[in-house]
Amino acid sequence: MTAPVFTRTHASLGEFALRPVDPAGDAELLHGWVTHPKAVYWMMQDADLAAVEKEFARIDADPYHDAFLGLHNGVPAFLMERYDPAHREVTEVHEAAPGDVGMHFLTAPTDTPVHGFTLAVITTVMDMLFAEPGNQRVVVEPAVQNTAVHALNKAVGFEIVRTVTLPKGEAYLSTCTRGQFLAARGENPC
Repeated sequence: MTAPVFTRTHASLGEFALRPVDPAGDAELLHGWVTHPKAVYWMMQDADLAAVEKEFARIDADPYHDAFLGLHNGVPAFLMERYDPAHREVTEVHEAAPGDVGMHFLTAPTDTPVHGFTLAVITTVMDMLFAEPGNQRVVVEPAVQNTAVHALNKAVGFEIVRTVTLPKGEAYLSTCTRGQFLAARGENPC
């Protein structure tokens, strides 16, 4: 198993860590996540195990796209994808600036939700992205209907730039600068 490349501890929830996805080794786990009804916006509802493995192998081979498995206290609990918006996802609707980085995240389905968990996940993801000094702004494009993620995005500092049409449908192109993220956390961005 690959070692984590990023780790954060949240006071009341414990340790959150991210490691690169192993397309073959993680395919079965990820198949259960991305085909779950909760993951409808990942558009893989009908994917079989081979298709999920193939998709993550494609991401693994792409120099502009990465996938990370998130661990909560050592147990797989979320997925994060990082991409270069100058080359992937939003090239037709967003003029990427130097320092832009794109992101998607998904928490694992659960029958026992933990209060504050998903906020801790997105905060960990943003911490990881902004740990890279060159990353100055995070770009996301969640589906307009995904109200839960819009609330989370707002909580960590994202602003909706505009509604855009992507192959997956209508989405809110949203951005969050390092300063906006720090301000949302109550930290001085200067």
